[in-house]
Amino acid sequence: MVKLKRFGEWCEIEVPAHWEGYSIEYIVRSLWGAPKKQTHNMRMKKQVLSNDEPANWTKPVHAGDKLKFQFFEDEDPGVIPSYYEIDVLFEDDHMLVLNKPAGMDTHPNSPDQTNTLANAAAFYMQMHGEYRGIKHIHRLDRDTTGAILFAKHALAGAILDKELEERRIKRTYLALVHGKILKNKGTIREPIGRDRHHPTRRRVSPGGQPASTNYELIEYYPKQNLSLIKCRLDTGRTHQIRVHLSHIGHPLAGDTLYGGKPVFARQALHAVKLEIPHPFLEEPIVCHAPFLDDPGIFKGIDPYRF
Repeated sequence: MVKLKRFGEWCEIEVPAHWEGYSIEYIVRSLWGAPKKQTHNMRMKKQVLSNDEPANWTKPVHAGDKLKFQFFEDEDPGVIPSYYEIDVLFEDDHMLVLNKPAGMDTHPNSPDQTNTLANAAAFYMQMHGEYRGIKHIHRLDRDTTGAILFAKHALAGAILDKELEERRIKRTYLALVHGKILKNKGTIREPIGRDRHHPTRRRVSPGGQPASTNYELIEYYPKQNLSLIKCRLDTGRTHQIRVHLSHIGHPLAGDTLYGGKPVFARQALHAVKLEIPHPFLEEPIVCHAPFLDDPGIFKGIDPYRF
């Protein structure tokens, strides 16, 4: 594990033994996977110190050296901060994981929108003296609930973006679908594209983007003819779980857009767990998201067992 300390705008990292002999260039570009342009900007702006001196980016570092990175400069949040009561699942200087309620967008769809989770996250950060940009790493549909990851500074955002792209961030969902799933486990690999006949729908389409959804049957409720399933995504297409499950004949309960019956006021889909390789600590962060609202949908289910 890497040791971190914060000093105002600076984050101090004590070089661990297994970094012995690495250069700062190698740490930032190869270990962390920072983009070339971002690395160049850090270098030009002298945003890295080694033992309180301007860093030599190509010189080997030694165990116990103190590296300081200027991660925490004040900046425009990118959205209009707006108060909304939020449920924080995890927070440190680099990441914020929130439990999104139903009926709320992840981020604004226009510059003046203020009622989204990103607006609430920006307000929360400013209330705690953090005047920085807030970036969502992934999204949830308006009526899907559960864990969403935000980055609290630019380098964390770039690293987490790459981790998501490389499938190192694991997202686990719970869904209630109509009918009895016959296979206990399976993977749906079908490309997803826009539905030309509907402005918001997606559909399985040969010309769409590759999409892969893994599912596992947890329990079948014969009285309601509903199956509780756990899903893990290999890709993050819009409406992916909803489209894939509808495609195999098991639409989400409440998801009238994709053939579900209106047994609930919204689709029965909840992002129950998020597993994140911390961008700097070299340890996993695991967040479980309790059911904030609509308790009748997932009544009696323990979110911490998944």
